Amino acid sequence: MLEVKDLVGGYKDFKVLHGVSLKVKKGSITCLLGPNGSGKTTTLNTIVGILKPWSGAITLDGVEISGKRTDEIVKMGVGMVPEGRKIFGGMTVLENLEMGAYVKQAREKLKDRIEWVYTLFPILKERQKQKAGTLSGGEQQMLAIARALISNPRLLMLDEPSLGLAPKITQEILGTISNLREEGITILLVEQNIHLTLKIMDYGYLISGGITVAEGNSEELINNSEVKKAYLGML
Repeated sequence: MLEVKDLVGGYKDFKVLHGVSLKVKKGSITCLLGPNGSGKTTTLNTIVGILKPWSGAITLDGVEISGKRTDEIVKMGVGMVPEGRKIFGGMTVLENLEMGAYVKQAREKLKDRIEWVYTLFPILKERQKQKAGTLSGGEQQMLAIARALISNPRLLMLDEPSLGLAPKITQEILGTISNLREEGITILLVEQNIHLTLKIMDYGYLISGGITVAEGNSEELINNSEVKKAYLGML
């Protein structure tokens, strides 16, 4: 579904990506692993059009999307849950969900999409009139995921969804992500919790210094020397 080839990019004059390559198969959970500062968030931001690539290619279902505007990429079926959730704390849960319907096809089916995400996260229905800023960290993360799902993405990218969450809530969130694959949504996941990530992923890539240095399934990655070095003491 998604292919990134020799991606180079960064912020203004600061190069972060020096040659990232990866493929995401339709219907899979593909994980992007690596230490802090390795370029994982920059990769996602470049795929979704927040940052413009300096060179390299990004294709979605064989169509080049490199350099397209974010709204154009979203219309093509790509959704993103950013690191740190980025919800609108002064707005209600329902208003946050409505903000996810910024593409026409989502607005046309907004009521149905909201009811669907309520089945995934029943607590959000209970809290729909509550200010989002008063939710717990786990509930805020559920809201961020639900808001991204409102646009009906075929490919959902998530950046550190377990960041700052208790272990039990982390398991629930990653369990939901696994269930989304069963709903037919393809997942590209950036996640530091390598133990849980290896359990749910189909394939993974390790980025180090802005370059893809290893790839494979769970067994291959857990035995890879580069992965062991990046997650020293965690495996």
